[in-house]
Parts: sequence; C-alpha cells; structure tokens
Amino acid sequence: MNRILIAEDEPRIVSFLEKGLQANGFTTAVTTSAADTIVMALEHEFDLLILDLGLPDQDGLAVLEQLRGQGKMLPIIILTARDDIGDKVAGLEGGADDYVTKPFRFEELLARVRVRLRNHQATDGQPSGKNERILQVGQVMLDLRTRQAQIGDRYVDLSAREFIMAETFLRHPKQVISREQLLNHVWGYDYDPGSNIVDVYVGYLRKKLGSDVIETVRGMGYRLRA
Repeated sequence: MNRILIAEDEPRIVSFLEKGLQANGFTTAVTTSAADTIVMALEHEFDLLILDLGLPDQDGLAVLEQLRGQGKMLPIIILTARDDIGDKVAGLEGGADDYVTKPFRFEELLARVRVRLRNHQATDGQPSGKNERILQVGQVMLDLRTRQAQIGDRYVDLSAREFIMAETFLRHPKQVISREQLLNHVWGYDYDPGSNIVDVYVGYLRKKLGSDVIETVRGMGYRLRA
C-alpha cells in the first residue's frame, strides 16, 4: 500500500485530501510546517509527497530544494494556490514532478498521483556503479544525491529537466524509449504530445554528454548507447 505525505496547513484541504486518498487505498500522513515535512520525508519512507508552497514557517520551494539536495528522490507534486508561471517554472525546475493549482478537482489530482507513482516504480531499478546513489553507463555517471553529472573526469551542469531525462536513459541502457514515454516521465501533463520539446532536450544532452551518447531509433524514439 502506497504511503503519501501531505504537507498542508489548511485543515479543510487536509481533510479533503485524506478522505479522498484513503478511499482510494492510500495511507496518509500529514505535516503542517516546512520543518516537520523535511524531517518526516528524510526519516520515514513515503512513496509520494503532496507539497503546499504556502507553509507557515518556510516557503515550500525551500523544502523542495532541501529534499532534492539531500538526495531524496520520492515523487513530489506541488499543490498550491500560486498560479504564476514563474512559481510553476521554479517548482518544476527545482525538481518537482508535477504542479497543480488550487482550486483543483480531486479526480485530476488522483490521476496525477497514480501516474507519478507508476513512473517512479517503473524506473526504480537497481543502479549500477559505485553505490546505490550512483548511476553509471560507460563514461556517463550521475550522482543522484548531489544531482551532478560526470563524463569521464569532466563534470557537466545539467538543468533539473536534463538530469531527469539523463537518469531515465541511464536506468534503461540499450532500451528504446519513445518520445511519449520521455514526455510523460519528464514533463507529465505540462506539454502537448505534439510538442518537439523532447527532441530539443535530447539535443541539449548530446551537446553536454557527447553527440554519440544518445542515438535516434527512427520511428521509435531514443536509446542510450551502452
């Protein structure tokens, strides 16, 4: 049974979320402050975090930054009243897996929760390399704790989206990954399936990791060369 941590200080919303999630087979825990959220997420095993940005003691974006900075890789869905595009970009680029604005329909949030859990479980294989925090295929290495990428002895800077895409490839070496799979895993519901954003970001990775690291499989998608 999946465990979901809800970081929200509005009692009415907490009650609404808990009833809906529990009715759909999830177990829940609630925190009402940024400090408690960080402690709970780091010291206990949860499968997903629903994170409000307007927590009373600290901005939710700071919670996101600390959790990702300490290598906590559980899926995080931001649920907030902030609908400014700047906040959304900051949240997604900061490592959130999805961004939902209030008011919201529970059915939509539930669908997003299920997608994030399914994607996370599908890519939660055993990393190869020095330890469980390191993914390495050939000369390409990702440190999941520090969010750093390395090509041989050279370190490269990757944006949050680039890192997620690179991680997806390294978890599935030699496997063809379709554009639709990459779009869903890296961007979720945020882009039109007809968008060329996947091709653009594959181009970014090729420039940073090496032009021959990711190959195009015509009509199917992309594959990491092992």
